Amino acid sequence: MPFANHRGQRIHYTVEGSGPLIVLQHGLLLDAASWKQCGVVDALADRFRVVCVDSLGHGLSDKPADPALYNQAQRAGDIVAVIDDLGDERAHVVGHSMGGWVAVGVARFFPARLASLAIGGWDFLTGLPRGNAGPLTYGAFITFARRTVPELAEWVTPDLEGGVRACFNALGQVDGAKDAVLSSRVPVLLWNGQDDGPHAPMQRFAAENGLDAMSVPGDHLGALFQHGAAIGRGIGSFVGRG
Repeated sequence: MPFANHRGQRIHYTVEGSGPLIVLQHGLLLDAASWKQCGVVDALADRFRVVCVDSLGHGLSDKPADPALYNQAQRAGDIVAVIDDLGDERAHVVGHSMGGWVAVGVARFFPARLASLAIGGWDFLTGLPRGNAGPLTYGAFITFARRTVPELAEWVTPDLEGGVRACFNALGQVDGAKDAVLSSRVPVLLWNGQDDGPHAPMQRFAAENGLDAMSVPGDHLGALFQHGAAIGRGIGSFVGRG
């Protein structure tokens, strides 16, 4: 199993297919295998070399509890370390939810390593969803996840929760995101489920700034797991034009 090493942490990734390099970064509580399970990988691997990265704190990657290891610059550096490990200069970077935040980090801190940028399920203008009491908290998030999608949260045991909490809390970092996306000088795709919170603001942002946009049925996870093949085909068409 391939691992990249970055700042003393092992970052696991998978590789399937051949062709231009696409790097996929999953959302919170998911893992690299999620992209295969939902059909995105199979929709891309006939034309592209598809690399799925286990985020720090997830999957087979290391799971430290230290919050200092989870800031955006370091997490973006994990993606670059994988690209380096593969011997490539640039990659088409695709992220969903937390992975969209990481992808924005690549645009912000390592723009020269991007061939294109595709951000799904993440509003990089406002970050975490807000309620009447303010931004979503980790406690509310993990309680909701355990109640509604227990199969995704069951691996978060007490000894691993520190890393997941650090992942979540780091998502509050949105400074510089808008400028990073608009100044990246690569094609940008914003993609979202029609019933997901970021759909309307990100579709509007794409229209106002001349960026590509893709809309599929479903909510935050439903779009991915019920329409993953369509998402993969859309990403493939977007990347293939470059």
